[in-house]
Amino acid sequence: MDSAAAREQALDAAERLFYGRGVKSVGMDDVRTASGVSLKRLYQLFPAKEQLVVAYLERRDARWRGQLAAHVARQGEPRERILAVFDWLREWFAEEGFRGCAWINAYGELGATSAAVADRVRAHKQAFRDYLGTLVADAGLPARLAGHLFLLAEGAMVTAGVTGRPDPAGEAREAARALLAAER
Repeated sequence: MDSAAAREQALDAAERLFYGRGVKSVGMDDVRTASGVSLKRLYQLFPAKEQLVVAYLERRDARWRGQLAAHVARQGEPRERILAVFDWLREWFAEEGFRGCAWINAYGELGATSAAVADRVRAHKQAFRDYLGTLVADAGLPARLAGHLFLLAEGAMVTAGVTGRPDPAGEAREAARALLAAER
């Protein structure tokens, strides 16, 4: 197996395990077993578990933001695109195996002890906030709304992760709709 294929297999396994069980409860041997990549190759690809965690978060970030943007882009009016963010969150929250936000979870486990993980989490959250800022600007709305929408979305993520229910996305959508209506 070439290095690229081994890397993808290891990341696939790491994502299932880290997201499903938590980062701290999963060892490199667990990733080896689940991926079929030898421990020697695994450590060649990721000399430390922290590097594997960062790579997992980076890959998940690209996919997560890409799926969100694709969903939002299918909407018509700029204000509807903003609300579509919350519709997409509801779909995500309703997925089988949803366990909350991977970045919030990783930060909760490792943010205090791993600068690399904390930086990756902050980069993801900033990119999401910037994306909301772009949607707000495209709708001709005040830039300050991006921060409000960001907090609504983040609060919905945490609440959905804790409760295991998709309802917080709909509640956040209604609050976002009220914010948008106040700007008419």
